[in-house]
Amino acid sequence: MWQIYIKNFKNYLTLERALSENSIEAYIRDVSKFWEYLEITHEDAPSVTEVSDKHIFNFFQYIDELGLEATSQARMLSGLKAFYKYLEVEDVIKQDPTLLIASPKVGRKLPSTLSYPEIVQMLETIDLSTPEGTRNRAMLEVLYSSGLRVSELVDLKISECYFDIGFIRVRGKGDKVRLVPIGRDAMHYTQIYMEEIRKHQPIQTDFSDHLFLNRRGKNLTRVMVFLIIKDLAMMAGIQKNISPHTFRHSFATHLIEGGADLRAIQEMLGHSSITTTEIYTHLDRAYLQQTIVDFHPRNRGFR
Repeated sequence: MWQIYIKNFKNYLTLERALSENSIEAYIRDVSKFWEYLEITHEDAPSVTEVSDKHIFNFFQYIDELGLEATSQARMLSGLKAFYKYLEVEDVIKQDPTLLIASPKVGRKLPSTLSYPEIVQMLETIDLSTPEGTRNRAMLEVLYSSGLRVSELVDLKISECYFDIGFIRVRGKGDKVRLVPIGRDAMHYTQIYMEEIRKHQPIQTDFSDHLFLNRRGKNLTRVMVFLIIKDLAMMAGIQKNISPHTFRHSFATHLIEGGADLRAIQEMLGHSSITTTEIYTHLDRAYLQQTIVDFHPRNRGFR
């Protein structure tokens, strides 16, 4: 039924609203993402008419935890509001579930950070006696080791892993390609996964080069990685509200705390602007003050 309503909504936007093709595609994409979220997170997913404001709220909490920017969240809410307004006009629903959902404030919201012991705690919670556990250990080692976005992780190809020199090639936002170092533990567990698990499972033709696969031999989705991390955090007894984005943020934070150069971190994260990196790593005042004390010439006896 969702497909029918989405198709009719598209016709409505085309014929009655006369929107541009790009605007129509954006609306349809946003509604489809909401539908996909419901399908993945509910055993018996609600129909179009059964969706409540709680479903909408939980969806936006989920995409916020994934690290989606507030501007993108606001656009998605606009698409859902247009969809449910259309359903209301067509008498498909009696009450618009988006009515009380406020548009997210546009600004930079930083996710929680895991300490290094918490990272280790989560990794050691994984059951390596199962195929999924072996894959998940390798996957999260790579996620933390190289500070990847979750989209970059699920799209990572075997042909882009250069373990002989300790680098992976990552295709990021705007299709920009960068080389990122990968840690020894990440390579170790990834090679175990490839030799002991991946080599022995059936693989769909179009996904033969994807590194991390699901049971059906296809690439993992961002939602699946999100749910895997949520479950692991709960099993490890970590109370923080974390997501795949938390691993990326922790990667940058731990490098900063260890004294790494900000420009190097910018390059590894794939940020076009150093300003983004500065905000992303949430340097606190104590760290900045100590940097002045340690490195400014007038604080080191130079006159």
